[in-house]
Amino acid sequence: MTTAKWIWIGRLALAILLGLCCVAADVPSGYHREICQYRKGLPMQPNSEYRSRLLAIREQMQIRATLEGPEIYGYILPSTDEHLNHEVAARDQRLHYLSGYTGNRAVAAITQGGAAIWLENRFAKQADGELDCDWQIFLSDGNVTIADWLGSQLHLNKRIGADPQLVAHHLWLTWERELAAKFLKLAKVNSNLVDMIWEPDRPASPKHHVIEVQPRDFAGEKWEDKVYELRRRLTHLGCDAMVVTSLTEIAYLLNIRGTDIPYTPVVKSFLIVSHEDIFFYVDLAKISINIDLHLRTDCFNENCVKIQEYNRIWSDIRTYVQIWKRVLVPAPCVQEPGASEAIFTAVPAKNLVEHISPIIFMRAQKNSEEQEGMRKAHIRDGAAICEAMCNLETRFYTELWTEEKIKYEVELLRLAQSNAKGLSLRTVVAYGEHSALPYYISSNVTNIEVSDQSLLVIESGGQYLEGTTDVSRTYIFGEPTRDMKRAYTAVLAGILHISNLIFPASVKPSGVDSVVRAKVWHEMTDYPQETGHGIGAYGSVEEPPISVSYGQNSTYHFKQGYFFSSESGFYKRDDFGVRIKNVLEVLDSGRTTTTGEHFLAFQAVTLVPYEPKLIDGSMLSSDEKRMLNKYNAKIRKDVGDELKRLGNMKAFYWMMNKTKHIREYLPEDEYRAAMGGVCHTHSHLPLIAVGLMIVPSFIRPVWQL
Repeated sequence: MTTAKWIWIGRLALAILLGLCCVAADVPSGYHREICQYRKGLPMQPNSEYRSRLLAIREQMQIRATLEGPEIYGYILPSTDEHLNHEVAARDQRLHYLSGYTGNRAVAAITQGGAAIWLENRFAKQADGELDCDWQIFLSDGNVTIADWLGSQLHLNKRIGADPQLVAHHLWLTWERELAAKFLKLAKVNSNLVDMIWEPDRPASPKHHVIEVQPRDFAGEKWEDKVYELRRRLTHLGCDAMVVTSLTEIAYLLNIRGTDIPYTPVVKSFLIVSHEDIFFYVDLAKISINIDLHLRTDCFNENCVKIQEYNRIWSDIRTYVQIWKRVLVPAPCVQEPGASEAIFTAVPAKNLVEHISPIIFMRAQKNSEEQEGMRKAHIRDGAAICEAMCNLETRFYTELWTEEKIKYEVELLRLAQSNAKGLSLRTVVAYGEHSALPYYISSNVTNIEVSDQSLLVIESGGQYLEGTTDVSRTYIFGEPTRDMKRAYTAVLAGILHISNLIFPASVKPSGVDSVVRAKVWHEMTDYPQETGHGIGAYGSVEEPPISVSYGQNSTYHFKQGYFFSSESGFYKRDDFGVRIKNVLEVLDSGRTTTTGEHFLAFQAVTLVPYEPKLIDGSMLSSDEKRMLNKYNAKIRKDVGDELKRLGNMKAFYWMMNKTKHIREYLPEDEYRAAMGGVCHTHSHLPLIAVGLMIVPSFIRPVWQL
């Protein structure tokens, strides 16, 4: 037998062996679903519409194969839209339609024999209650990847389909590489399979969602000046044009806002900016005369916007790359995933320049009007929280309260404020053992009753014409235990320190993380979430380039005019949790180091009282108490004036009671009592001093002997 035949037989044997291993391998089990323990493969309801949709999409996988080429044996479906948003419009909730899962930040994979979903730990309990037993649940940061699961489901050399418009370019490359290692091939399916089975019931684009102009009083700059600055930066990068895919960047650049997706005031659109043209791709039904005048659509120079139909971007890219030699396509930057695989594919490789969007850094450094607007928004927001918590405490023992009911009350009073335009994030209300889950998301599935026996964590935020807010506070309606007070005070101390930090401008965001975590670490614990992230001005509640986390080696620095969130937490499993979050502003201190480097400083713009019942004064230094008193005084001044202006004296007195001045130094007897009767710090020094005074009187000097 020839050598070539032996090689061929060896390869065939290896392929058969690998195939048998794949068949014999245990199918990953994923998140334990107790409700499905005895109902594997059965719907939770006898006639489940979601099971019918699974069957329909499996049929589409075969139909697409007939129309577009070889058969598709698996299909990957993210929960994002064409702009890679996590929160999406009703029309783009494809994963919800297919599976019934109402959360976000998830990816599903479907084969002819199985269905699985990958999501964050905070959504696991919610998904367990919403998904049929046809679905397996896996955690995004777990040990089983999408490629692992598909490899256990399929034989070698099978094709896996995905819509390239819904997948970030770098994520696509990761999937492609991981699937190739399992001898599977990732294929582009440009016609979304869920859309095929969703029509004609798929929600239409809302006709009433018109585009609004963000007034110059709030934006601080004309959009023409922003475009001029962008073009200057493109020239510096040697680029002829840029494709803008991020909705928040488009809203910022053109000074427009919309209501196309939840929690973020943006317009679903694309934008292309070159040195000669500005193309705005959007649903034409949303364009009003006001927008025509604002964007100067009736002229034909470089500062006039040409409005095109939303889907025309694909043909225009192919046309204009004949003229533009270097086209900037956004790369990932911290929370921003960059452009989709479809955008990267549309621009020829010889023309493509992958680079972080310059708009990210323009937007992050707020101008003076935006800075003042952010401060005003947080004063309004502080008044809303004070009113909500005052009402809750007043009515707590006369009504039955649940997490969802408290969520409704907080949202209702926030939306009633002047210039309120909506919420900035999903409101989280977590009580008792739920508060001990760092990423818990409250829902109708997980809703529980709230009593006065444990801690209540509320995380929420609002969108105002002036700015965006994001705040977390922890409350208790009964009496806290010593462990609760120690945990809360440790978290509070870190927040107080970062809010008053002064530091050289060269310090990276990751370098200030330990300032917040130090007291929590002292309690021999830690929290898993990042300490902070950038926040927009009437924009996204989470925007790059700032990310405060000691595990990240960020190359970006704080600058005067940046705003970011600062969060700390303490989580005692199955018992209680503490979370405090403020938004901080970056200021120029006006001072320099000996080498001439500027010192920057932080200032808290969130103005919501802390819970005095949870503060253990013996754990705070006199400096920390001084910081707390300074913060409380600012709340009494700014939020107090707002509550009096609104005529809400009940909430005013509640706020005044929560922000009472505390003594910065305790008398010795009170301090000893707080420390359990013993002064642990330097407790033996007085006795030593007395001994040193008494002993010499009993010792005769040598010269007297």
